[in-house]
Amino acid sequence: METGVRSGALAPGTALPSVRELAARLGVATATVAASYRALRDRGVVETAGRNGTRVRPRPPVASRLARRVAAPPGTLDLSTGEPDARLLPTIGAALRRLATTASAPAGYASAGPLPELVSLARGRFAADGLPVAGATVTVTSGTLDAVERLLGSRLRPGDRVGIEDPAWANLIDLVAALGLQPVPIPIDDDGPTVDGLRHCLQAGVVAIVVTSRAQNPTGATITPERAARLRRVLAEFPDVLVIEDDHAAELAAEPVASVGAAGRPWAMVRSLSKPYGPDLRVALVAGDPASIARVEGRMRLGSGWVSTVLQRLVVELWSDERVAATVARARTEYGRRRNALVSALVARGVAARGRSGINVWVSTSDESGAVAALRDLGYAVAPGSLYRLAAPPGFRVSVGALALSDVDKLADAVARAVGLEVTSPVPALTM
Repeated sequence: METGVRSGALAPGTALPSVRELAARLGVATATVAASYRALRDRGVVETAGRNGTRVRPRPPVASRLARRVAAPPGTLDLSTGEPDARLLPTIGAALRRLATTASAPAGYASAGPLPELVSLARGRFAADGLPVAGATVTVTSGTLDAVERLLGSRLRPGDRVGIEDPAWANLIDLVAALGLQPVPIPIDDDGPTVDGLRHCLQAGVVAIVVTSRAQNPTGATITPERAARLRRVLAEFPDVLVIEDDHAAELAAEPVASVGAAGRPWAMVRSLSKPYGPDLRVALVAGDPASIARVEGRMRLGSGWVSTVLQRLVVELWSDERVAATVARARTEYGRRRNALVSALVARGVAARGRSGINVWVSTSDESGAVAALRDLGYAVAPGSLYRLAAPPGFRVSVGALALSDVDKLADAVARAVGLEVTSPVPALTM
């Protein structure tokens, strides 16, 4: 079956035969097929969907040379990707030219590692946001998922339980499955993980939790200072649980960051540069307790070694350029206008929509697959909520990266029709 995934014969989402059917087809014992399915689940290649049987995961950890992301149908507006608007990203040409004339010789094996200048700048930015970095260590990884994988891998083993938000970032769900970990859902609302939900998760025996500080993907939830204080009090009862905080939006988020980590416990804050500065800039800054960061750096030395110092110097150049900062600030304002306009227009039409921060809006609906298909027929591609949900009610994600303000009302009308609401007249969207 892994060969089938690799060759493209078994595409993501493909339904697999039942255990009895496959055993009869192959002439082997049902226990043999059951054990094979179990091994595939443990490696995150397949998932069990209750009465719907076993299917290939949407993003199995087996690369396929034939499989490609399914493009949106011709003539549709693709709002499914979660990509930032390329027109709102800062250009890096000037920074690269400065780097070419001022950079020292490339780092060698002995001297490579976190660039001291970048670490110093990152520490200052973390401290300016009020994060508990006094006594913490800061390092550099190749993006958010790289940091989360190394943090989880340094403390957890296959079969261990990890708490994740529900709905959660689809890539995180896939990573947890690939590591052989057992996800425990933490319900969330607009203020982040619920207090009771976190408590139940911790009581279930998790070894680590992963939460999003702001611009949660897919719902746009943001942890408020009041919620963060209540969550810290619950976490204080479980001092050995690793707390991983994902701040992927970073400078794109207008809301202040409220940390649930605290000194004296295993903790890490991961801040990516992909959304504000471009997905191809595979750099994330990670602050955390010295033991957790030492484990991350130790695992990196046994694998990739370090993040290229050329990329790290490029980040220093970008962070030191006032024009780049102004570009990021404009993007932050523009994403906020688009997201707020869409949420306002949807709510005005009676659609249950939410999106406090970031570039995504979550729409609740009783018929997820029907709504996604209806929107496709109406000219819009959105992401089905099944990619993000564990036990949460159905819905779908709309990203505003490719959405123009002039298209908000037409999209809101289409969404209302797709979820079964009658649209009688256009309602002006909020554009402030």
